Amino acid sequence: MSKTATPQGGTAISRAMRPINNLVERFIPSALVFAIVLTFIVAILALLVTGSSPLLIVQSWGDGLAGLLAFITQMALVLMLGFILANTRPVRRLLRFLGRIPKTPLQGYVFVFLVAAVASLITWGLGLVVGGLLAREVAAQGRERGIRFHFPMLVAAGFAGFVVWHMGYSGSGPLTAATPDSFIAKQLGGPLSISETTFSSWNMIATVATIILVAASLYLVAPRGNDKIVELAQDAREELVAVDDEVSTPADRLDASRLPTLLLGVMLLAYLVIHFSTGGTLTLDIVNWSFLALILLLVRSPFELMALTKHAASNVGEILLQFPLYAGILGIMTGSGLIQVLSDVFVSISTPQTFGVLAFLSAGLVNFFVPSGGGQFAVQAPIMLTAAAELGVDPSIPIMAVAYGDQWTNMIQPFWALPLLAIAGLKMRDILGYTTIVLIASGVVFAATLLIVSL
Repeated sequence: MSKTATPQGGTAISRAMRPINNLVERFIPSALVFAIVLTFIVAILALLVTGSSPLLIVQSWGDGLAGLLAFITQMALVLMLGFILANTRPVRRLLRFLGRIPKTPLQGYVFVFLVAAVASLITWGLGLVVGGLLAREVAAQGRERGIRFHFPMLVAAGFAGFVVWHMGYSGSGPLTAATPDSFIAKQLGGPLSISETTFSSWNMIATVATIILVAASLYLVAPRGNDKIVELAQDAREELVAVDDEVSTPADRLDASRLPTLLLGVMLLAYLVIHFSTGGTLTLDIVNWSFLALILLLVRSPFELMALTKHAASNVGEILLQFPLYAGILGIMTGSGLIQVLSDVFVSISTPQTFGVLAFLSAGLVNFFVPSGGGQFAVQAPIMLTAAAELGVDPSIPIMAVAYGDQWTNMIQPFWALPLLAIAGLKMRDILGYTTIVLIASGVVFAATLLIVSL
C-alpha cells in the first residue's frame, strides 16, 4: 500500500470500527488456542452440569479424538484442492483477464465481490484465494491505467465473497448431512439430500438476495469524492508457482509429460459422469473428486501438480491439527450427556417458529470460538439436530442455520481472512470497517430467510 496511509485515514465507518479492530488484534488468540481453551471449557461444563467423573470425561475426550478422521481428510482436501485450482495457469490467466474489466473504482469494488462470491459458491478454498488475487490484480492494472482504487476496499470486497460459501457447492454442513455414514447420519435417520438444503428453493433465493444486498451495501459505503484513497503502492502480483521441470532422465520426461495427469483426469471425469447418471448424489467426496478432476485436466504435468500441491499444503496444516481437538470436544459432549443437556436448554427457549433464527444467532457466536465451518458443524450440529427433533422442526433448518451462522460472523472473525490478508499485505483493521457492513447486510437476509421458512 501507499506509504502515505496514516492511522487517521479511512472512511467514517472504518474510523468508527477502529476500537473493535484494536480489540480483535490485541486480545483474540489463534484458532488453535481457541480450540484448546474450548476443550477445557467443555470438560469443566460437563463436570459441573452432568456430574460425570473426570475419568469418564478424559476417556470420552481421548476416544473422540479419532472420531472424525474421515471428515478431517475431506475438509483438508476441500481447502487444499481449492488453493491448487486457484493457482493453476488457466485460472491465473482468467484472473488477469478479469482484472481488466472494471473501468471505475465503484465498478471494481462490486466486480471483485461478485467474482469472489461465485468462486466461494464453487468451493470455499477457491473463493478465499481468488478474492485476494483478483483484488491485487484489479489494483495493479488500475494503477497502470491511472484508476485510483482504494486497495483496502478491494480486499474487503474480495473477502466479502466468502459470506455465501456455506450456501454453495462445498458447504460442509449440507454435504455432511448428504453423506452416508456421516457422524450425524444416525440422528437424521439416513442421508439428507442437498435438494432439501443447498439446492432448496429458499436457500438459492437467499443466496441471490445476499449477493445483491451485499453488493449494494459495498457500493454505498465505498470511498468516493474527497474520501481518502490508499492505493496499491507497487505491483505486488505473484508470479505463477515455480515448477522444477528439469528433464535429464526418462523418468523426468514422464514427470514433465501432460499425458499421466490428463489420462487420470479423463478417467476421474468419466467416473463422475457414471456416478451422477446412475443416480449418485453429491457428497463431500464427490465434491473433492470433481475439483481434483478439473485440476488434473488443467495442469500441464505431474511436475506442475506437485509444485502446486507443495504451495497449497502450508495452508492445510493448522486445520489438520485443530480438527482432532474438535472431535475430542464432540467426544466429551457425547460421552458425558452434555449434548442432551444443551439441547434441552435450547428447546426451552425456542419455539418451532423461532428455532431457526435462534440457532443461526448461536452459530454466529460459536463461530468466534470454532472458526472452521467443518469443525463448528461437528460440535454444534448434533446439539441443534437433537433440539430440532424434540420441537418437530425439519432437520434442513438447523443444518442451514448453523451454515448461515458460520459464514456470517466470518466477516469479523480474523481466522479465514488471514490467507487473503497475507496475499494482499494488509491487516484485519484495514478491512474490518467494510466487512462489518457486510455482516449487517447478510445477517438481515439470513435471519429473514430462516424466519420465513419456519412459519
